[in-house]
Amino acid sequence: MPQVEIKPIDRAFYEERLNGWLPSRIVDIHTHVWLKSFLRPTSARRRGASWPDRVAEESPVEELLRTFELLFPGRVVMPVIFGSPRPEVDLEPANGYVARSAREYGLPALLLTRPEWSAAELERRVHEGGFAGLKPYLSFAPSHLSADEIAIFDFLPRHHLQVADAHGWVVVLHIPRGGRLRDPLNLEQLLEVEQRYPGVRLVVAHVGRAYCPEDVGNAFAVLGATERMAFDFSANTNAWVIERLLRAVGPKRVLFGSDLPITRMRMRRVCEEGRYVNLVPPGLYGDLQGDPHMREVSEDEGERLSFFLYEELLAFHRAAQAVGLSDDDIRDVFYNNALRLLGDGSFYKE
Repeated sequence: MPQVEIKPIDRAFYEERLNGWLPSRIVDIHTHVWLKSFLRPTSARRRGASWPDRVAEESPVEELLRTFELLFPGRVVMPVIFGSPRPEVDLEPANGYVARSAREYGLPALLLTRPEWSAAELERRVHEGGFAGLKPYLSFAPSHLSADEIAIFDFLPRHHLQVADAHGWVVVLHIPRGGRLRDPLNLEQLLEVEQRYPGVRLVVAHVGRAYCPEDVGNAFAVLGATERMAFDFSANTNAWVIERLLRAVGPKRVLFGSDLPITRMRMRRVCEEGRYVNLVPPGLYGDLQGDPHMREVSEDEGERLSFFLYEELLAFHRAAQAVGLSDDDIRDVFYNNALRLLGDGSFYKE
């Protein structure tokens, strides 16, 4: 059983705010599965947020599938799975577990990659594991680079993109750098991927980590001119950002992603001076001192907090209403777009 307790506040949230509009079938483009036995001591410095580690020590595939049953009653949710990109994860057993889980449950999966792999090695690993594409991550960029120095091509090198382009693979990309989506180098390199590697089925995760309006800059004006790259809104609860995304690229290039198990966290998110802050129940996630993205609320307010995932879905619905999306548009975002992205749809036949 997953570490998810369904409370009356959760059922009320789902029934009153989500149940009336969510499609009956959903594809989740962004989920993580791993076992704690894959974690190894490491001297590698962390170059991403550490608070997600507080939510789940591990995420077995069976737990993930059961979580969907609990959080989406009355729906069928099919995840695209990949491993945890934490620097202490041993990629060999992690990717092997994802491949076995995908075969056992008939799911599409992405390979966590290391930039030092040659094109031939990358191709071999994808084919042998039966992966649908790649999940590069900034944790695996060269160790001498700080978080703010890392560029996309430091962990998604061009020779990997050449192979992905040739095969038409999916690539789910978590962009780096403190500037997030507005960062000029990120935008430059995203455009290069779009223009030079047209076969790559690129998904920019988390709306480019634009969790607050200040993270956007002129990004949607720049990226609105693209034709192929898609975006998931996993772990993003900002309706203003999602609305601007929908207006820039339209509903056929936006996909639902949950980022489970992280989004089973109990929280709501606010933006303060351009920085997101997760408001959480007291005592639930350990000592939060020193983490600028985490803050405890009162006991009373904490009892009223539901799941991160539900907050994400509500933000999308508000954005969809503001833009005027139709029911068909919403089905595209939650189902059809992912089928087109994955190719022949063989994983999700009606």
